[in-house]
Amino acid sequence: MRHLLRRPDFRLFFIALTVSMVAESVLLLALAVWVKELTGSDGLAGATFVALTAPMVLAPLVGWVVDRAPRRTLFVALNVATAVLLLPLLAVHDDGRLWIVYAVAAGYGLSYIALGATITALVQELVPAALLPDANGASQTVKQGLRLAGPLLGAGLYVLLGGPALAATCALGFVVAGAVGLGLRRAPAPAAGAGDGFGTVTGGDPGAAPTGAAPPGGADVLAAAGGRGALVAGVRHLMAEPALRRALVAVVVATIGLGFGETLWFAYVDQGLGREPAFLGVLVSLQGIGGLVGGLASAALVRRIGELGTMALGVAALAAGSLALVRPALGLAVTASVLIGLGLPAAMVGTMTLIQRRTPGDLVGRVSAALDALASGPQAVAIGAGALLVGLVDYRLLYGVIGALLVAAASYLLTGRRLTPPAATPQGATPTPVTVGSPSGAAG
Repeated sequence: MRHLLRRPDFRLFFIALTVSMVAESVLLLALAVWVKELTGSDGLAGATFVALTAPMVLAPLVGWVVDRAPRRTLFVALNVATAVLLLPLLAVHDDGRLWIVYAVAAGYGLSYIALGATITALVQELVPAALLPDANGASQTVKQGLRLAGPLLGAGLYVLLGGPALAATCALGFVVAGAVGLGLRRAPAPAAGAGDGFGTVTGGDPGAAPTGAAPPGGADVLAAAGGRGALVAGVRHLMAEPALRRALVAVVVATIGLGFGETLWFAYVDQGLGREPAFLGVLVSLQGIGGLVGGLASAALVRRIGELGTMALGVAALAAGSLALVRPALGLAVTASVLIGLGLPAAMVGTMTLIQRRTPGDLVGRVSAALDALASGPQAVAIGAGALLVGLVDYRLLYGVIGALLVAAASYLLTGRRLTPPAATPQGATPTPVTVGSPSGAAG
């Protein structure tokens, strides 16, 4: 981490990202709480999350925009635009203007997708390949910490300030993030077909084997795919690059399993542990603690066992946690919560680093957005199916099925770990540019 913070641009970016994440995490739950208070309806409150996730269908277009715009400028613009987007909430004082909350939630969901793809691409520009695991680990550590404190902070601020004032406070946070981001210097454009200094190659696939033709990437993809083809170039790259293809399959399977599990927690706490629903907050806090540890350790794991190996270990921790929930007991509940918290950031850091190392800079926005879309769609269906099945099937059996799915995903990742050998470059070293055909796609 100290190597990253010595880099002025990353230091500014990390400050801006942290402020932006705080504003984001505070408002996500508060919007649903606000709707619940205005209407008294659980269904209308839940519809807020539907509005937040609906823009995922626009992910290919969002990724295309991210790849066409300067990432540093886009990061600033998205934070400022999100602040402006929240301003209509100042006019919401009763359920007569509930549509404004849903409209803002949909726009907020679109901003969330765009910022996620922009951040993945911007990190690739800001740091060399040797430090990508550290940069991704740092962002995941902040994110997991906010999982622990964000909902509580948001609920507290909502009670203290009310909905309109909370929206104004979050808008100010996004403005501050954008203002800090103005200090980021614009990255110089790399020469065509040359290593960009960050462990990726413009105009070729950095993960291709030395023998055989590399799948088209970067400028080649843009030249070959116009119109609609340019929008789905991210999906094509995910499917063409062997390590990314394996990661995609495993991520989809894992998110389906996790989607089923989202609706089982209340049944587990009520029927299994015999406790009030509020006890779920304790388990979520334990997940947050595990997430902090997982975020801090993930960079070292990527260096030791590679990206797919780190993903496999993270998904295996999720599998162990899910299987522990088959037998309801307080000790197992604590263990399962910590394991699930540990597994999530490890899997995320492995995925993000793999995308950054195996994707040309002018394509990474679409690849990141495509992966989000391809994973989120099946996950949403799985959440709905889980809500239906929990009333028909014993939750313990469902947790067993989820554990089996996650074990399969972890095994699939583990058998492909040779595709992503550990990075050999020391943490603080400056990597040498990659040439087209490097088998690992990493420097050194």
